[in-house]
Amino acid sequence: MTMHRWVLISAALVAGCATLPSSQELDMLATRVIQTSFRDQGIAKTDRLAQDYAQAMCSSDLPPSDAAAERITSEARASVKKPANEQYFGDWREGEKLAQNGRGMTWSDASAAPGANGGNCYNCHQLSKQEVSFGTIGPSLYQYGKVRGVTSLAAPTAQGIIDYTWAKLYNARSFSACSSMPRFGHMRLLDEKQMAHLMSLLLDPASPVNQ
Repeated sequence: MTMHRWVLISAALVAGCATLPSSQELDMLATRVIQTSFRDQGIAKTDRLAQDYAQAMCSSDLPPSDAAAERITSEARASVKKPANEQYFGDWREGEKLAQNGRGMTWSDASAAPGANGGNCYNCHQLSKQEVSFGTIGPSLYQYGKVRGVTSLAAPTAQGIIDYTWAKLYNARSFSACSSMPRFGHMRLLDEKQMAHLMSLLLDPASPVNQ
């Protein structure tokens, strides 16, 4: 049972309710509480509270059914768009800056437009051997391209991992229905140029990730 349901049930008991509210009633009450607890401020608007199908299924106290998970991953795969002119790569140096930049999307930021945000990758992943502080929510990305046999960005054998990595950055739910990784392209958190820089950081043999 999710924490918000325990809180609402406790409140109902304290209030002396004769019967416990149903699961649906608890969800409706929780939604009302959340909606009245937030306000528009700066670039952060309350429309962020609206959940799409994947978010609704993955925030439940039960995991999505097999059918729901398949729908989520299928819709996510369909949402992935190739970069313009199939330019998958940029500059790994810019990618490194993005990966270490956690700014963006808060009420005090000037813009929510793609290109205004960082990738915040370090908060969940190890990126290089030199890092002394990194998150462990996601797997280590150290030597991401090297262990996958990418010796040149132009090598035809690299296309499979190029397509996979782009799709993972664009919409991580293409591969895991309830992935906690930001859907950078799908949610317009990063633009194509920024994602191309991250692609280079992950796959370019010259990148510190692959040393």
